[in-house]
Amino acid sequence: MTFKQMFTSSIGKKLVMSLTGLFLITFLIIHVGLNACIWANDNGELFNVAAHFMGSTILVRIMEVGLFAGIIIHLLQGYVLSYEYQKKRSVGYAVSYGERGSRWYSRSMGLLGTLLLLFLIMHVYHFWVPSRFGGMANITAVQEVKYEDSLKEYHNLYAEMLNVFQNPLIVILYVLGCVSLAYHLMHGFESSFRTIGVHNNRYLKMLRYTGRGFAIIISIAFAMMPISMYFGWVK
Repeated sequence: MTFKQMFTSSIGKKLVMSLTGLFLITFLIIHVGLNACIWANDNGELFNVAAHFMGSTILVRIMEVGLFAGIIIHLLQGYVLSYEYQKKRSVGYAVSYGERGSRWYSRSMGLLGTLLLLFLIMHVYHFWVPSRFGGMANITAVQEVKYEDSLKEYHNLYAEMLNVFQNPLIVILYVLGCVSLAYHLMHGFESSFRTIGVHNNRYLKMLRYTGRGFAIIISIAFAMMPISMYFGWVK
């Protein structure tokens, strides 16, 4: 398969979707692990140190560019595939199989992806933009943390999270975004492995249950972060 076919043929588009999807899944694991540091209950010290490491290490910054590229490619290919699928199915079947044919979330990946895009834009606006372009200093103080035997200045991203998640509407929107993520992952996890060549029924069954468990655990973990901060369960 040529490089051009990767982005033009039906098989190539699905392969790109699968590979970028698996890449984004690894990012979710890293991101949820970083965010889980808020439950150390040390006034955000561990979380701020970890966030500073992720934001200042050159290798991580390079990977960040790859992350945004992966998101854009995954998004564009997803819309193209959804459009082509709807175009092929515009006539419809004589008999509707409903949930017996496929789950509703499998047929609604375009919608779920759009909801996740809106959630991502909100997330980037609240945290990534202020931390990268200096807007955060106008809202929260810079925190000094002892690290590697020297005092260093860190953006107090933890305080910024506490500030943002005092708004109940924002908390609700974040939780709804996590619900969309759960359903998106329930289909995408197994589908990605199918596309790259896993067809053994035994392995597929294992991947199906693993994917559902992963989708639920990751999404609940993300949702509990704004909930915990809103209700004061962390400090």
